[in-house]
Amino acid sequence: MSTQSTRLAARVMVAPSVILLFIWMIVPLAMTLYFSFRLYRLLSPERTGWVGFNNYVWFLKSPDFWLAIWNTLALVGGVLVITVVLGTLIALLIDQPVKGQGMLRILVIAPFFVMPPVAASIWENLFMHPQNGLFAAIARGFGAQPILFLEQYPMSSIIGIVAWEWLPFATLILLTSLQSLSSEQLEAAEMDGASAFSRFRYIILPHMTRAITVVILIQTIFLLGIFGEIYTTTQGGPGSASTTLPYMIFKQAIVAKDIGRAAAGGIIAVILANIIAYFLMRGIGKNLDA
Repeated sequence: MSTQSTRLAARVMVAPSVILLFIWMIVPLAMTLYFSFRLYRLLSPERTGWVGFNNYVWFLKSPDFWLAIWNTLALVGGVLVITVVLGTLIALLIDQPVKGQGMLRILVIAPFFVMPPVAASIWENLFMHPQNGLFAAIARGFGAQPILFLEQYPMSSIIGIVAWEWLPFATLILLTSLQSLSSEQLEAAEMDGASAFSRFRYIILPHMTRAITVVILIQTIFLLGIFGEIYTTTQGGPGSASTTLPYMIFKQAIVAKDIGRAAAGGIIAVILANIIAYFLMRGIGKNLDA
């Protein structure tokens, strides 16, 4: 009886926060869904009305939409590959007993605390600038012409910037997993004659599978909404070469002042995110239960 009353009291105390969180989430989503079926432009507020699925049709027929979808998926996939691979290698490196290990870990984690627009501005002006950037100076030092990274390779440049921001997060999670591995297993394998690669493949990597899964799931959620780096550097250009779905929605809402089409794009983005989350959970989420 006391257990039931305790559970009831706990539910009563938690209920207000749950209700507020539900309202906080459902009201904006409901309003977005409502405006996605309406003609609503801030530059001509007198022209309003119900347009059905016209806003969705416009988005799906727009040539920039499919390019934005591809750019979004390329951004997510590229950053995940870079951060997981380099994060694993860096975690293995800084887990070794070397002098200044604590300072090295702080330096590795530090980029994660830099705000995205600031990080993008640093990369744009200090590293990728065609005249004053570090890469341009290196290229001239070898007698080559500087590369116009943000003009010639806009998506690759953005992927590199975002990967630099998220690499510390992946490294920290993977390092934590690596440090939880029993050293006795590695010592036993080494005594049995296993090479360093074999120990990594058959002992270390399987042990890190759950951590890698966590990195992929968490980063994917945030990477689908990347905006600040694009706005700071390329603003979706040249043309639409670096336009992602969130930036396309931004252009409709803020630049074109078309709230109806922007709302339709937002609903499409929510559907896309849920589809990706579903396949991620089906594909790699089972590792969390292992």
